[in-house]
Amino acid sequence: MLSHDFGAGFADPVRDAQGVFRAVLDALSHPGVAQKLTGMSDCVGNLKGELASTLLTLGDHDTAIWLSPRVDTAAVKGFVGFHSGAPVVSDVAKAVFAFVALGDALPNLADCNLGSQEYPDRSTTLVVELPALSGGPALVLRGPGIRDTQEISPVGLPGDFVSQWSENRELFPRGVDLLLVADGQVVGLPRTTRIGDA
Repeated sequence: MLSHDFGAGFADPVRDAQGVFRAVLDALSHPGVAQKLTGMSDCVGNLKGELASTLLTLGDHDTAIWLSPRVDTAAVKGFVGFHSGAPVVSDVAKAVFAFVALGDALPNLADCNLGSQEYPDRSTTLVVELPALSGGPALVLRGPGIRDTQEISPVGLPGDFVSQWSENRELFPRGVDLLLVADGQVVGLPRTTRIGDA
């Protein structure tokens, strides 16, 4: 008998994970277009909803993850270890995926693993839980996967996000990718996307 409550995870692990994975792929293929994301109600501490379902889908025993302070707890690490086996690292520069819980500061993008010219795909993807994906300052997106422009207005990004993103994009093919989650949805910002004010 287990002495810890590791949470139930997905109700239907295969189907639910496939649905989340498809939503993530669609979000990165169509930057700025919100995709429906399966959330979870039975989780641990501050790891819940869309952040939890994304973590369980993207994390595995070969994928190092970083957890922001609100979810960097023994209970959450037990949940992660039991359900995905993903190793948790304390340095965001060593993470394949970084998970930022609602209310925690977004790490500086330059402090993440930016990949290399030879292996740009080994950079960090940040999954950021926000209060809402609309209602904040308007941002205009351009680039691959966007017909003309795409406008987003997420709530909770840092004030210097646009300048950080501009520096990140200049590193192409290196650089990080972002997934913004809230309200049962995910929005992708791949490194190829240009962001400007409306």
